[in-house]
Amino acid sequence: MRAVIQRVSEASVTILGEKVAEINKGLLILVGIEDASNQEDINWLASKIANLRIFADSEGVMNLSVKDCEGEVIVVSQFTLHAQTKKGNRPSYVKASKPDIAIPMYESFVKQMEVESGRKVKTGQFGADMKVALVNDGPVTIIIDTKNKE
Repeated sequence: MRAVIQRVSEASVTILGEKVAEINKGLLILVGIEDASNQEDINWLASKIANLRIFADSEGVMNLSVKDCEGEVIVVSQFTLHAQTKKGNRPSYVKASKPDIAIPMYESFVKQMEVESGRKVKTGQFGADMKVALVNDGPVTIIIDTKNKE
């Protein structure tokens, strides 16, 4: 699994002109699932993200997690995080899981993020053509791949 975590002051997901999710201060998480992903990856990644200390404390130092600052979370599926660009100019997505594997894993990740963050997690819609808007706060953007556990 790969995730791009962005600290935002606001973010939203719009599908077919309708805003389906919206948050203020919190995290926008783009997540890509591959066939090698499993429940252990989901649990580790959700815990890691929920506990990342990337929000400012009263001294202006990044010491608080999304849980600590009662931030909100949006999770958006994004298979393109597994793009391979080694050959040619057209990315290959062969490593990205097909919907029959990816959808249950995505749903499990969302549920685990709710457990870890202690809050309802908002989402886009798996497979939809989504318009994702955000104001990246900082900017703070972190990329995590569960294969590397870093």
